[in-house]
Amino acid sequence: MIQVYSWPTPNGHKVHIMLEECGLRLGRDWQVHPINIGLGDQFSPEFLKISPNNKIPALVDPIGPDGKPISLFESGAILLYLAAKTGRLLPKSDRQKFETLQWLMFQMGGVGPMLGQAHHFRIYAPEKIDYAYDRYTKEAKRLYGVMNKQLEDRPFIAGKQYTVADIAIFPWVRSWQNQGIEWKDHPSLKAWFDRVAARPAVQRGVAVLADARKPLTDDKARNALFGKGQYKKR
Repeated sequence: MIQVYSWPTPNGHKVHIMLEECGLRLGRDWQVHPINIGLGDQFSPEFLKISPNNKIPALVDPIGPDGKPISLFESGAILLYLAAKTGRLLPKSDRQKFETLQWLMFQMGGVGPMLGQAHHFRIYAPEKIDYAYDRYTKEAKRLYGVMNKQLEDRPFIAGKQYTVADIAIFPWVRSWQNQGIEWKDHPSLKAWFDRVAARPAVQRGVAVLADARKPLTDDKARNALFGKGQYKKR
């Protein structure tokens, strides 16, 4: 059974959704182990063995490509691994595959990091820094504009097919309000969002560990996520 070490964040939900969309069912084909990033679980020696960058999610598959166990970190790499393992959600033709991968890279290099910064400076920063607040809010709006334009003439981000690119992006835009976004400005993206959100596997995926996450209010959690705890030598 695949072991998943995760927390209900956008990157965690990407993997939860992917597993369910691949026909793998929680409790039957995979198990989830909560890594409470507010308590600092991500710094435990056991977790660092499979995720040396101390980030969730991470995955251990006892039956890897060569029949031997494999452990993986980085959510994008995990999505591609599961696509290869199951033969799902990544097109077979080179043209369609690379058209899909460019949007997966767009999420990994742009949507995730930039919306993460927007969250931080709009919601979590201990003091409001106008320059950072404005910079990342504007970048969030720019990225939403790119996605809205892409979806004006196609049902999914890479074309006619639902793929790993949609799965990667969807959890990040669930918090549009925290990013300073108004859906009325992005109607094509909103229609896509509703299509993806209606999928049963997506609904199962975002429900994983959802009850475990609590509002970030205490200093210990802030230190684990944003303070000195992040930067001590491992």
